[in-house]
Amino acid sequence: MNRLTFFLLAALILCALSLVGAQHEARTLFVALEREQAEERQLETEWSRLQYQQSALSKSARIADAARAQLKMTPVVPGRTQYLPGIVLPPAAPQVQGVAGRAGDAGNGEGRS
Repeated sequence: MNRLTFFLLAALILCALSLVGAQHEARTLFVALEREQAEERQLETEWSRLQYQQSALSKSARIADAARAQLKMTPVVPGRTQYLPGIVLPPAAPQVQGVAGRAGDAGNGEGRS
């Protein structure tokens, strides 16, 4: 009976140590989880702030004000526009719709040489 008692006591001690180790690991993981969740909230807040800042910076009225104030730009006035003589742009080429609807091209080889 003495050996059995010693064996059970050793098993009990090993189980207790295993339980303490598992609880410590669980607490460590829980602290790491909370830390990551806090970082996630902080990053989401920063993302929202950056989105708001981008929308504020990309408004056309703000861009026009910056162009006038910083770059000294003025709106286009037809009286101040200068046209260069001699530059003629070629007319835009008509777009080809498709060849399936043409007469004589039924896909059977007619009209080909």
